[in-house]
Amino acid sequence: MKKIIYTSLIVLTSLMVLGACKQKSANGRTDTYASGEMVVMCDESFSPIINEEIKVFHATYPDAKVTPKYTNELDAFNALMEQKVHLIITARNYSAKQLNFFKSNGLQPRYFPLGYDGLAFIINKENVDSCIHVNDIKRILSGKVRNWNEVNKGSKLGEIDVVFDNAKSAAVHWAVDSILGGKPINSPNITAVNTSAEVINYVEKTKNAIGIIGSNWLNDKRDTTNVTFNKNINVMSVCQVEGKKADEMNSWKPYQLYLLDGRYPFARTVYALLVDPYHGLPVGFANFMQSPIGQKIVLKSALLPYRGDLQWRKVQTD
Repeated sequence: MKKIIYTSLIVLTSLMVLGACKQKSANGRTDTYASGEMVVMCDESFSPIINEEIKVFHATYPDAKVTPKYTNELDAFNALMEQKVHLIITARNYSAKQLNFFKSNGLQPRYFPLGYDGLAFIINKENVDSCIHVNDIKRILSGKVRNWNEVNKGSKLGEIDVVFDNAKSAAVHWAVDSILGGKPINSPNITAVNTSAEVINYVEKTKNAIGIIGSNWLNDKRDTTNVTFNKNINVMSVCQVEGKKADEMNSWKPYQLYLLDGRYPFARTVYALLVDPYHGLPVGFANFMQSPIGQKIVLKSALLPYRGDLQWRKVQTD
């Protein structure tokens, strides 16, 4: 997972110094690697970590102003292709078609892997089905399983209510591509809300719901070890062992360690995608997020950083 990529390896400090020498461009931009203004478009599910990155970036470079615009993955890609923005944050890399589009227009697309999060499945506190098999998740999303008693014969919760943020989101796109092999989510009882926070709120109030959400939204901010999740919902442990029933011994939650070693099957890469012909503030902010400081923010946000030496220690959990 932690493969080496050949993105920019220029030291961030050097970037900032060089950027200060830039002159006004033909299109009126005057931003440098460390100053000026920019908008970064992000899939809404990554707002917790991007807010933290921007906060520290502003403190480090007070002449820079980065404004986040939280939207869905599809609209972010469209804005990048139209060059309305030059940097987006999402859960997938460019498609071959998108790469060809940029190159045919004389633009150089770049990508910066920032870290990994888990696509988590959350349930109401009263739902005792805390473990689930990968195959059951596929059957629920495809509509082949519609009732909780088809997952657990003893369940009395009735029809499964699948809830996600919106149809254009990174979570839904990743579930369709990586879990269902490109086939659409076809559950007969689907609820679409607007944000990740609303997914959590919906599951808190709905006994038969299962929510699809990025794991970075679930960290309990009171817990600095990042081994507990939001106390108001249950995060399901997922089993990927073929021929075995999911139980506490073979199922795993999207903790950072289990994203790293592959025990949690639904790990996705978080990317900063950059297309900036002027090489200004978007380049500086993208490099900052991949710098040691930026990667430390990723780690503290309960994601697995793309770069850095990680140390693991045993902790006691309730």
